[in-house]
Amino acid sequence: MAHHKSALKRIRQDQKKRLQNRFYHKSTRTAIKKLRSMENKADAQSFLPSVISMIDRLVKKNIIHSNKAANLKSKLTKFVNSLK
Repeated sequence: MAHHKSALKRIRQDQKKRLQNRFYHKSTRTAIKKLRSMENKADAQSFLPSVISMIDRLVKKNIIHSNKAANLKSKLTKFVNSLK
């Protein structure tokens, strides 16, 4: 257990940030699952930009790597384009 005042504060901040990061990551993953379950192309195309925006926000907050985000966006776009 930390004894320094600054170390205790850092622990509190890390716990708070961890909860925020988990919320952002989980909500994005839920949106991705929702997009992948769509069968209507028009609905998927209208929902895709918001999912891509959420993914970009994760990269900006350093929650996921930029290469993973690029891979996800590519696969999701390809999926939406393959719908009929």
